[in-house]
Amino acid sequence: MIALRARAKRRSEGQAVPVAAHYFHSSMIELNGVRDALATLTASAPRFYRAPGRLNLIGDHVDYSEGFVLPIAIDRMTVLAAAKRTDRIVRLHSTARGETIAFDLDDSDDRPRGGWEDALRRVALGLERRGATLLGSDLAVRSTIPEHSGLASSASFGLAGALALLGTAGVDMPVDEVVAVCREVDGEVAPIASARGKRDHALLIDCRSAEATTVPLALSGVAIVVCDAHTARDRRAIERDRRSECDAAAKTLRSHLRRVKTLRDVSLADFLRLSEKLPPLLRRRTRHVVTENVRVLQTVAAVRAEDPIAIGGRLNESHDSLRDDYDLSSPEVDVLVGAARSVPGVFGSRMTGRSGATVSLVRRDALPTFRATVGTAYRAAFGREPAVIEVRAADGASMIG
Repeated sequence: MIALRARAKRRSEGQAVPVAAHYFHSSMIELNGVRDALATLTASAPRFYRAPGRLNLIGDHVDYSEGFVLPIAIDRMTVLAAAKRTDRIVRLHSTARGETIAFDLDDSDDRPRGGWEDALRRVALGLERRGATLLGSDLAVRSTIPEHSGLASSASFGLAGALALLGTAGVDMPVDEVVAVCREVDGEVAPIASARGKRDHALLIDCRSAEATTVPLALSGVAIVVCDAHTARDRRAIERDRRSECDAAAKTLRSHLRRVKTLRDVSLADFLRLSEKLPPLLRRRTRHVVTENVRVLQTVAAVRAEDPIAIGGRLNESHDSLRDDYDLSSPEVDVLVGAARSVPGVFGSRMTGRSGATVSLVRRDALPTFRATVGTAYRAAFGREPAVIEVRAADGASMIG
């Protein structure tokens, strides 16, 4: 299980458990917060678990066509304090909501119920279906990931909860199985990045095999900045339509290319040769998926070459494709992207994730101008402030104390 077995052994032998200093510095407030919150539930000594959020640098809406994505685990995280109980009840306190809920591990109905605890309850049931025998736990949770910002707050919560429940029960489970359970609940590849992330690295994820390859992310003097438009919308219906359209396009192309299982199997040369076989709408959807997969691999090469100009160019192309071929942008996002691109020192900007957020690659000396320009443009257009958040590539989920 993720980083637990060796740490637990050192603790049992009375050895100090090494924890990266930057995590203690960045999350000490969160640790204190969840420690104090857990103390209202139990006097038992806590253990702490963390799971980072995820930012997708490039590679959006290709996952359900089994394509390639390039995320990073970020230095915004969910932190859980956990203590074992003697029954099968899980009590969970949220410091943000000031609310405590409880659920019974013997309740086997894993259908969504609309509560904020749904992800953890369903993850717990998924772990038990894979052979884990869990114990009741008292848990306190605190997160530094803004909700509905495209930074995978739900996936982070589910993964941190999985580690905590397995840890309190003393159950070892391979990381791939833990991630698989979380993906069954989350429905995306975000748990892979949250689990497998590496500090100062991106992850190239093959959505067909779920294989993740680390890519050194060494862009000196360059910041990765997220702008959250605060426009959370329910995009499930739109995403169902896009999935259906991609499936239909793959089915049409399969009659010309027998090897096509999904649009992942369509090369750019294939698309250029066969695009007229598709109706206009499916042609645009296919063009996005095919070219986005190409852009992801080109971005990997540019990251390895430490070339922010090339990376920024691919980010810009990705946004334009999502806007024009996939019909997924919004006025709010387009204002953020347009304002970002107008700033000297911005290499590129695009929408990211499944919500109203953007990611921009910004030269550090341009950050003050970037913040001012984006804020002014967004206030003028919509009368409110966007959130502007610099993020860094961080290590994946672990026990931290």
